Amino acid sequence: MQGNGPPAAVARHHAWHIDSREYARQEERRGTRHAFTRLDPARTALVVIDMVPFFVEENPYCRGIVPRIGQLARALRAAGGTVAWVLPGPGERSPAQEEFYGPRVAARYRASGGTGPLPGRLWSGCTVEDGDLLTEKTAASAFFPGRCPLPDLLRERRADTVLITGTVTNVCCESSARDASTLGYRVVMVADANAARCDRDHNATLHTVYRSFGDVRPTAEVLGLIRA
Repeated sequence: MQGNGPPAAVARHHAWHIDSREYARQEERRGTRHAFTRLDPARTALVVIDMVPFFVEENPYCRGIVPRIGQLARALRAAGGTVAWVLPGPGERSPAQEEFYGPRVAARYRASGGTGPLPGRLWSGCTVEDGDLLTEKTAASAFFPGRCPLPDLLRERRADTVLITGTVTNVCCESSARDASTLGYRVVMVADANAARCDRDHNATLHTVYRSFGDVRPTAEVLGLIRA
């Protein structure tokens, strides 16, 4: 099955970066640059956040990560892991959100996930296979209690490691990484398979996650861990 959306136009890629001083700090703390040097594919989930036309259509960085998400999904499925597609749900009207965003923008965000069957709401190029999980969230985080069934679904599959991908890096992806860490998951944010509006926003999140909530690795290294 495949999602809907206009064909991809220009794609861009973030110049992602973590300061060498931060690598040195973690190496001194734990003796290794990366927290998670191995993973069990059968207990690993690729979590793909908000890859829907509302977010992807106008952001070339989002279009740039579609092939990498596909690579990771194919490799993890082949190794017996889980691919989980998480879409924005409609949620309920919130006076606080309407005050914060304004009624018009708040309504747009509530409708950002589209309507109809979940697979058809995804951006074209995001291919859903039998055995994948599809679910909605009604908070920024896919792991916030009571706002998304994903943690329960992953618990059923005995997942202990999550690979965070999707958009927007510094909003829903970062929120999901933080909450997944709080719930006890081994968190890996895939540095070149998340997309923000600009490099500055993207790299600020990578720094925060690497410093306090999980590991940060590029797609090539994560594929190596899956296939090891």
